[in-house]
Amino acid sequence: MGTAWDKEVDVLVVGTGAAGLTAAIAAADAGRRVTIVESTPTWGGTTSLSGGGLWMPANPLMLAKGREDSVDKALTYLQAAIGDAGPASSAARRRAFVETVPEVYHTLERLGVTWADAPEYPDYYPDRPGGMIGRGIESEPFDVRRLGPWLETARFRGATPPVPLKTDDVWLLVRAWSTFSGFVRGARFVFRTLWGFARGKRLHGIGAGLSAHLMAIVTGQGTEVLLKTPLTELVVEGGAVTGAVVTDVDGGTRRIRARGGVVVAAGGFARNTQWRQKYHGIPGYTSAADGDLGDPIRIAESIGAQLALMDDAWWGPSVPMPDGSTQFVVSERSMPFSIVVDSRGERYTNESASYIDFGHAMLARDKTVPAIPSWMIVDARHRRRYLFSALAQGTEKLREAGTVRSADTVEALAVELGMDPATLRATVDRFNGFARGGVDEDFGRGRTAYDNYYGDPRVKPNPNLGPLEKGPFTAIQLVPGDLGTKGGLLTDEHARVLDGDGVPIAGLYGAGNSTASVMGRTYPGPGSTIGPATVFGFLAGRHAATRATTA
Repeated sequence: MGTAWDKEVDVLVVGTGAAGLTAAIAAADAGRRVTIVESTPTWGGTTSLSGGGLWMPANPLMLAKGREDSVDKALTYLQAAIGDAGPASSAARRRAFVETVPEVYHTLERLGVTWADAPEYPDYYPDRPGGMIGRGIESEPFDVRRLGPWLETARFRGATPPVPLKTDDVWLLVRAWSTFSGFVRGARFVFRTLWGFARGKRLHGIGAGLSAHLMAIVTGQGTEVLLKTPLTELVVEGGAVTGAVVTDVDGGTRRIRARGGVVVAAGGFARNTQWRQKYHGIPGYTSAADGDLGDPIRIAESIGAQLALMDDAWWGPSVPMPDGSTQFVVSERSMPFSIVVDSRGERYTNESASYIDFGHAMLARDKTVPAIPSWMIVDARHRRRYLFSALAQGTEKLREAGTVRSADTVEALAVELGMDPATLRATVDRFNGFARGGVDEDFGRGRTAYDNYYGDPRVKPNPNLGPLEKGPFTAIQLVPGDLGTKGGLLTDEHARVLDGDGVPIAGLYGAGNSTASVMGRTYPGPGSTIGPATVFGFLAGRHAATRATTA
């Protein structure tokens, strides 16, 4: 006797981040009937809270502007940046990612996304073979009024600034009052904001703008989106996934047949404390969206799906905030007149390195010297010249929580932090010598174009190195935060989920943070989460659509 279904579609997508929305778009664009289910009351996932950039090598926009790139060059760089990271980052998956970029770009452009590039943003290892500057793209700010009633349930409402901010603005805005180029970009940003208001638009940028763009396409295609509808079971018949059981808003269950397949794109397990302790050894200090609990990963594993990279995440130093959230730290630690030290008052890594490398370094250091938390120490010039996002949200509350400490001298600050004053003094003096000479002889800070991207060009001879000399000195607590987890379902170059023998599970697909990343244990460039999530979401939706046709 066959399964009794409550509903039938061609493709069922689980999750509403960039991966899920793009999967739905690709399947609907192929003429298939699609339903999306989302476990939370809001849509957009972690994408809607993010910077919204996509690392898309050899994309049409950069090529049109004369920046030479190619599939082979990008693959050379991926090998140099990632190395051997196991089957999640196989040669076939890397090639599928790079070769599909133009098709994803053109499809989303045809359906309404307006692309913008970030021409000055380097790859995170630009000095390695194949590395270059300008592979990142993003969507132009979007008028969210076009979402109609769907705006009420957008995850970004109240969570991100309702302004047309772009990823390409950030590197200059952080020094808007200390450099001429920063001031000019600030003026352009203000004008863009006011111009939007004058035309009666509600423009949102970065991740909010991207997710809004994608959702507008999804709803325009007539795709059904069901909120508060978590996946509870995958239905397997004859060795293939034929549908799923979901819990609806009333608490009942619905059995949905998916002729082409089910796409799991529901994020990772960043907010699953039990799994974080099991796989990472920490409770987790994440910037990922609520609902990032890993249930779809667990459900897929229960039917034989293979997992990989579960011990890793999209790490990055973060400031723990009094409300329990965390504030990701990117540009602040790269600016001059700052260092990061462990509990002994010693430096242990390049402060300007990519955030995932910094996170790995913090976790590794903590195994021998307590480094969770670490402390970022800045002098008065850093506080005066550069934007520090966490401090802008209320320094006094952070002081009351003990997250921020200050003193007039380095030695007094050491006492505040429970460190040996002589040790911290020696660390600062050694760093100050490097700053004056322009070369960080310990960790190479300021050596690459990526380091310099968030530096201050007025500071010579190295834009990332400035001596800590001007009191008062401020210490800000840092923990190993993340943008989400990196491990999950192992998939192939078609985004098909693989079983324990490496064989595709018919009818089951995965993309985004629900899957083990094609980027392995690194972060090759700006948007290395959303870029592959979008591409493999597209591949999943298209393959499932083709399968539905044959079914």
